[in-house]
Amino acid sequence: MKTKYVLVGFLAIMAGIIGFAIFFQEAFIALLKHPATYSHARFLHIAAVTMFFANAVVGILWEQRSLASGSKEVILHTYNTVAFLDSRFSAPLIILSVLGGLSLSYNIGELWQIGWLSVSFLLFIGSGIFWIVSDIPTQYKIKKLISSLKPDDQTLPDELIRLLKLRRWISMAGVVPLVIVFILMVYKPEITAVADWLR
Repeated sequence: MKTKYVLVGFLAIMAGIIGFAIFFQEAFIALLKHPATYSHARFLHIAAVTMFFANAVVGILWEQRSLASGSKEVILHTYNTVAFLDSRFSAPLIILSVLGGLSLSYNIGELWQIGWLSVSFLLFIGSGIFWIVSDIPTQYKIKKLISSLKPDDQTLPDELIRLLKLRRWISMAGVVPLVIVFILMVYKPEITAVADWLR
């Protein structure tokens, strides 16, 4: 239950930041464009994105290995640890990644006018939306099934195993756009900006 409140809290912080950016745009941009913040923002962005990506990939591999073990204790311990890390580690890293990335973008030009940057931001947002609409409901069902387990159950229900396997595919689908974002961030290819897609 605490994990749920922590996750909701971080989602509220993200919504607050978005609201601040929309309703106090000039102040938000001035803060992000401040010259003293550039180096700090770059370090923060690189560190946060790298740790977030690494945590996502390691979580997928760890859950896969636990399912392969077939051990009820290992599977439950792994799932609970990965869910704990998602809410208390990944959520703040997402906030730091977005803040650092926005700060850097305002120092190099208009976000939606730079091809690699606008596509990267769109992929990052798309990955987040996909995670919210698919992984969170799946985790809710998993936690409900886990809470109904009896201590003397020797095996896990088939439905729980099915959902844990489904979660692996959901996680992989959410990570693929992040791989593309990393490639775009490093190589900065000349591609059409999102603002020009419908022109």
